[in-house]
Amino acid sequence: MNEISASLRVRLSQADAHYGGGLVPGAKLMELYGDVATELCIRSDGDEGLFAAYSSVEFLAPLHAGDFVEVRGRIVRTGTTSREISFEAYRYATPRPEVNASAADILDHPELAGRATGTCVVKKDRQRR
Repeated sequence: MNEISASLRVRLSQADAHYGGGLVPGAKLMELYGDVATELCIRSDGDEGLFAAYSSVEFLAPLHAGDFVEVRGRIVRTGTTSREISFEAYRYATPRPEVNASAADILDHPELAGRATGTCVVKKDRQRR
């Protein structure tokens, strides 16, 4: 099977922040990993599948409202119904409120903010590819 990958770029908003200083909870990254996993299952099987479990999750850098994040995922192992997926999340742009209210910078080197590994299941009778 060819490697199947997908990515998603989003800007974290004030609505995503839950803690002081506009800090975004790690659960938001988990939500974004789930969205990428759904696309991967559609690409591989023609069905959204179901997320069964995470085998590892690491939060490596804090994310804040206004940060731009790219979440990448790829299927690393395929079973009869299971799809093991590797995820990475990178901050690639960030606001600069100390400059002015609308200032922002693209980072020279995207910062790895999180990574995870999880498993999705696509029932055999729902696989179309």
